[in-house]
Amino acid sequence: MQAERTSRRRRTTLRDWIPDQPGAWVMALAPALAGAICGTAAAVARPSPQSVFPATAAGWWVLACWALCYCLEFTTARWLKSHCASRYLPPALGYGIALAAIGLPFLITHVDVLVWAPVYVVLAVMAFTGAWLRRERSLWANAAAVVAASLMSMITFHYAAHSPSIPQVSLPGLVLAPCFAATQFGSVLFVKTMIRERGKRSYVVASWLWHAALLAWLIPANRSPYLVIMGVVLLARAIALPLVARTQTIKPVIVGITECFASLIAFGCILGNALMYIPHI
Repeated sequence: MQAERTSRRRRTTLRDWIPDQPGAWVMALAPALAGAICGTAAAVARPSPQSVFPATAAGWWVLACWALCYCLEFTTARWLKSHCASRYLPPALGYGIALAAIGLPFLITHVDVLVWAPVYVVLAVMAFTGAWLRRERSLWANAAAVVAASLMSMITFHYAAHSPSIPQVSLPGLVLAPCFAATQFGSVLFVKTMIRERGKRSYVVASWLWHAALLAWLIPANRSPYLVIMGVVLLARAIALPLVARTQTIKPVIVGITECFASLIAFGCILGNALMYIPHI
């Protein structure tokens, strides 16, 4: 009877296949989506008759591959965190097969994407090491995830815009990647002040300083109001919610919903700012 119950507990379920963190979904996919949108806008503005594929197709193909990469990373990290428990292996294998089916044709037709391979191998090793050590919530593991997601904005823009440069170093790509990296790492610090590191002054101070520095960087560096508005909103929530949490309990779900909205605001502002540069590329 006990063996039967153990077997049932270890059986793979639908929940094991689905990444269960909405905020992480937004953070992982928003930069890549922004890059694809900006690249599409650039391709429409400057169509390339030499392209074998429609000018905007490749960027969205990369976005689909990246979504599967995120699912593969999430399920593989959970399998490694469990130290190779059998119930977590089928989702990782399934997403690996799906990624191979969709990604290999892209790789065959766009071999130049391998220029990014060394960077992403290092980031993947960091992420999986954090999972194996059960320190996937550490700052260095979070930083690896932020860098991986933010760089995707440059890659999707490159292929959506059918740009000849490898890797993509155009102005919109350079605008997107650092903005997403800065805002997402600020999000990491903020969430820690509200949940895992709640009450620790060092994290609160680090979060406030990070967001204040972000706003100070955005004000003189941009002629667009979008990023300044974003910086003000993010700084306000980074200051206000930890102060409120000192006197009353804020449930993690409320923090998650708040951060989802903050991430969507950041996405819209960063995208709007980047689109302003499209006519100048």
